[in-house]
Amino acid sequence: MLYLLMYDFVDDYLERRTALRPEHLTLCKQAVARGEMLAGGAVGNPPESGLLLFQGTAEHAEKFAAADPYVTRGLVTRWQVKPWTTVVGIAELVPHPL
Repeated sequence: MLYLLMYDFVDDYLERRTALRPEHLTLCKQAVARGEMLAGGAVGNPPESGLLLFQGTAEHAEKFAAADPYVTRGLVTRWQVKPWTTVVGIAELVPHPL
């Protein structure tokens, strides 16, 4: 099962993320190495939100958010985890292609 971890950012996200970005990226790389996170990144220019794609269980995404300095240090105003059902696209992500 796939899950999207969705972040809403504070207005001054770009200015505030610099000090926290190395720790955030380390957590991302660790989650990728464990096979939990497939991809992640910011949405918008300038960024207004973030999307991180997880596989396995919703708990992977929830634990990530709970430990992410972007969340714990107030750069994220709201986060949520939702299941994502893929229908078309990247073959590895689509269990039953059309």
